[in-house]
Amino acid sequence: MRECISVHIGQAGVQIGNSCWELYCLEHGIQQDGRMPSDKATGGVDDSFSTFFAETGAGRHVPRAVFVDLEPTVVDEVRSGAYRQLYHPEQLISGKEDAANNYARGHYTIGKEIVDLVLDRIRKLADQCTGLQGFLVFHSFGGGTGSGFTSLLMERLSVDYGKKSKLEFSIYPAPQVSTAVVEPYNSILTTHTTLEHSDCAFMVDNEAIYDICRRNLDIERPTYANL
Repeated sequence: MRECISVHIGQAGVQIGNSCWELYCLEHGIQQDGRMPSDKATGGVDDSFSTFFAETGAGRHVPRAVFVDLEPTVVDEVRSGAYRQLYHPEQLISGKEDAANNYARGHYTIGKEIVDLVLDRIRKLADQCTGLQGFLVFHSFGGGTGSGFTSLLMERLSVDYGKKSKLEFSIYPAPQVSTAVVEPYNSILTTHTTLEHSDCAFMVDNEAIYDICRRNLDIERPTYANL
């Protein structure tokens, strides 16, 4: 089989991940606790879901994903959310203090303490794959964890899994919708570091998504929940 491992980093990555896996489950008819109704399971031989889901001995489908944030609140939302039974507790990794929108904290100080644990969890997921194709990395460019920790992890993934492709899904900071004044610095630093480690990047910026919400979805005042 061809498998992909998703890595969701920082607040943006984890929140996108939460929405993504909800959609994947709906697409493949997988319930919130990871079970697939028996009529679906016996109905056809469509095993395309195994690219994203690993099947356990008990018949549960577990996402091939890791959620990482240097502070616990956002990952705790996943731990207590509707899809909490879908994930293995080991896949949800959170630290005790955040990177405070600071690239250096995410890359050099706090990120360094947690990166080995994250790589260990990724290695466990990779061991379950028969033909790992690559990694999908979801993160933002503006946050401290999304920028600093992502670039550290990408460097380490390049060392450990040299030939595997790495695709980025990144949220680029927009001047109108800014949460921190240092976002431009974080973006420049992370762009420079991840350039040589990323095979392909899909970029969106919050402002453009706001416009899509207004223009195409007729939402008068879009909020982060709509994004």
